[in-house]
Amino acid sequence: MAMRLGKLYDALVQAGASTEKASDAAEEVATFETRMQTIQRKLSRLEALQWATFVAAAAILVRVYWP
Repeated sequence: MAMRLGKLYDALVQAGASTEKASDAAEEVATFETRMQTIQRKLSRLEALQWATFVAAAAILVRVYWP
């Protein structure tokens, strides 16, 4: 069974959507939210790698050009 957002499901049913359509919509939004969290984690890792690369490049430049 797929994960779904309960409050969204309840709101859609209360607004007049059928339970099947409300369930499908809530599951789709939950899936999208999960994908967005995965993307955010990957971006955080990329930021860390970017800073590590910057620090390494700065260290190399200091080593090469510092007397």
